[in-house]
Amino acid sequence: MTSTLPQRRPAYYDDQDLNYQEYWTDRGYEHDAEVMAVRRLLRGRRFEQAVDVGGGYGRLSVVLAEFADRVILVDASQQQLSLADEFLGEHPQITRKLMDASALKLPDGCADLVSMVRVMHHLPDPAAELRELRRVLRPGGTAIIEVANVAHAMNRVRYLARRRPIPVRPTDIRTEAARQRDGIPFVNHHPATVISQLKSAGLQVERTLSVSNLRLPALKRIVPAPALLALEGAMQERLAPVYFGPSIFLLLRRA
Repeated sequence: MTSTLPQRRPAYYDDQDLNYQEYWTDRGYEHDAEVMAVRRLLRGRRFEQAVDVGGGYGRLSVVLAEFADRVILVDASQQQLSLADEFLGEHPQITRKLMDASALKLPDGCADLVSMVRVMHHLPDPAAELRELRRVLRPGGTAIIEVANVAHAMNRVRYLARRRPIPVRPTDIRTEAARQRDGIPFVNHHPATVISQLKSAGLQVERTLSVSNLRLPALKRIVPAPALLALEGAMQERLAPVYFGPSIFLLLRRA
């Protein structure tokens, strides 16, 4: 099925020097940890229509398709959706649409599942996007949102060493040089702050997972992948209450 690609200004991920699909080539552990988290949160559920907001080339859309009859992949990048045309060639139930997360051109209440993974780190103020997620969800619908976590364990050590508190506001993690040459934000959020924002948007947290808990280059080099993922599976639920990992996955329900 072909993509819906209206004319619009180029997006960051349309940069020909950036291939987001290739970015994942040596990140098998992180990908598998996120797939594990999505399946864990959705296990035993079935949905009519899912929307994968900011889903890129469809990396996790194929996982959502395990639980939903139809999936709409939404992304702001034409390049990503062109990659998706090939990547999702064997998944006719996944359609693609070019649009911004802050202004989804989808009907109210059209989905009973919405996912937004690895998008929040580009949103210093996610209020508009969270409102849109709630709008397209049916009453009682389910959402999964991933948060790039400023309060993860390694950061706590770093902030403690500097005798500074963990920030509760979005924190730009780019170097000064990167800020000068690149206009797209890269921020980490405090999960407690995001949960408050979600509540204001009418989305209630039902379950939390700590994800990619062992995302350390040294560990990935010396620990076999199956053992690493077995440990990850044991940690996701147990470490969620302390926001241990660099990614926090939230299962939400529209109020």
